[in-house]
Amino acid sequence: MWFTFRLLAHLPLPLMQGLGAWLGRLVWLISPGYRREFQRQVLASGLPMQRARGAIAHLGRMVAELPWLWARPQGRGVLDRVSFEGLAHYDAAMAMGKGVIILSPHLGCWEIGAQAVAEVRLAEHGPLAVLFRPSRKSVLAGMQIHARERDGVVPAAADASGVRLLLKTLRQGGRVAIMPDQVPPEGQGEWAPWFGRPVYTMTLLVKLAEQTGAPVLMCWIERLPWGRFKVHFAHQDELAALCDARRPLIERLTLMNQGIERLIRQAPEQYLWSYARDKQPRTGRPS
Repeated sequence: MWFTFRLLAHLPLPLMQGLGAWLGRLVWLISPGYRREFQRQVLASGLPMQRARGAIAHLGRMVAELPWLWARPQGRGVLDRVSFEGLAHYDAAMAMGKGVIILSPHLGCWEIGAQAVAEVRLAEHGPLAVLFRPSRKSVLAGMQIHARERDGVVPAAADASGVRLLLKTLRQGGRVAIMPDQVPPEGQGEWAPWFGRPVYTMTLLVKLAEQTGAPVLMCWIERLPWGRFKVHFAHQDELAALCDARRPLIERLTLMNQGIERLIRQAPEQYLWSYARDKQPRTGRPS
């Protein structure tokens, strides 16, 4: 599989994205289970299906981008394809000297986001530690690790050693990135509102902010035409409360989820609606 990825990585990225869009539409047509989950998540969010329909093609584009993102030659950066909006928010957060926690949900091309953010301020701020959960399939897990060990990016596994790495990075004034809209394993989350319904929400991010005082920034990566991308940094005043231990944990998790919802409403056509955000981590839903 890695050999195939390396071959595909040499094809023009806009071509791969175009093929991926057709792949996404094909999967929509032939997979009833995928259609049901996609529609269920959109309807539960309260957003009209018309606004989210573009995500069908974007899912295919995301898959088709992986060979270029994961298997392009080492040392070949991504900044020639990326522009930034709100970078001043990031610089201001880093200037506080407490490090920064960057939240990037399943919105747009999150895979390129970590590489772009790492590269844009590598000389000044050092590498970016990125929390990731390896695939359960050993072949894919090996590919993920190899692909993410690039200049400026330090993978942090979603285990005790990874958490220690994130804490160390923040205490040294560094930067970490976390995907906050994943369902964590049992015992590592709490039920908090998400588009009006309870979902199991990771507590790690709030605990990191509480222990280090690091500011929290929202970030999403917009997929543009012709193989280009835009990294959006969004400053949300409400996120300052995440490090306030005096406020109830559930209140802070709710604020975090509301911040993610605001991003998704900006571009629902680029969100991963097929992800079962409300699945249960081997525990019952609260009454």
